[in-house]
Amino acid sequence: MTDQNTRLGIAMMVLTTFIFAVQDGISRHLAGEYNVFMVVMIRYWFFAAFVMAVAARKAGGLRAAAATAQPLIQGFRAVLLVAEICVMIYGFTLLGLVESHAVFAAYPLLIAALSGPILGERVGWRRWVAIGVGFVGVVIILEPGFGVFQPAAVVPFIAALMFALYGLLTRYVARQDTAATSFFWTGTVGALAMSAVGTWFWEPMTGPDWAWMGALCITGAAGHYTLIKCYEVAEASAVQPFAYLQLVFASAIGLAVFAETIRLNVALGVALIVGAGLFTLWRQRQAR
Repeated sequence: MTDQNTRLGIAMMVLTTFIFAVQDGISRHLAGEYNVFMVVMIRYWFFAAFVMAVAARKAGGLRAAAATAQPLIQGFRAVLLVAEICVMIYGFTLLGLVESHAVFAAYPLLIAALSGPILGERVGWRRWVAIGVGFVGVVIILEPGFGVFQPAAVVPFIAALMFALYGLLTRYVARQDTAATSFFWTGTVGALAMSAVGTWFWEPMTGPDWAWMGALCITGAAGHYTLIKCYEVAEASAVQPFAYLQLVFASAIGLAVFAETIRLNVALGVALIVGAGLFTLWRQRQAR
């Protein structure tokens, strides 16, 4: 892997995090006006069409993309991701982008902690210490000892747990299936699952909000496309630390567009979580 490819991969990851942050901002706006299930369902219709279009252009077409020896796990992965998206967007409406992303940033630490029992990977004492430090960061953000504890603050943490499990299951199915197969199942089964739920919560939308919905669908597809290209040109270990920029971009949108604020405890907690997360990524790279 050349330095040039790594630099291109990093640039693609930065672009990806920016696109996903914009998507989160649009999701927060739409979910504040309409039911979360309906918003995610429409987004997934477009995502499924995008996934099928990508699969149809590759060798073997849709049949090859759908072929898997582990359909139950692939299906569960897809449903888990779409449920996580609903939980996270609901968190945006309760807490805003800044605090939701601050807590969600713990998901790489959760992946590291759960990789032992789920995938059988060895987690050394240094990484356990980093996981502990990151958890302290989450506790500082949630402020359980100050005043009345907000149950809403747990919502993005549940989303982080769900996304960590999704990430581990993605690594598990990758032992037998290609990334194209996992991508296909993620989009198609997710769309079916959301259609079964979201159609019951349909609401009429205004013209301007249909334009925002179109932008949400386009950013979703564009973000996944740039992420795929990122991993095609660079190693995951080289670009993964830059995924934390989504927290920066989403917080900037929260501050500028939604007039949110960053409390001192949130800033301190994020510093601990991101620092611990970067350390675990570095340890994983050293172990390899």
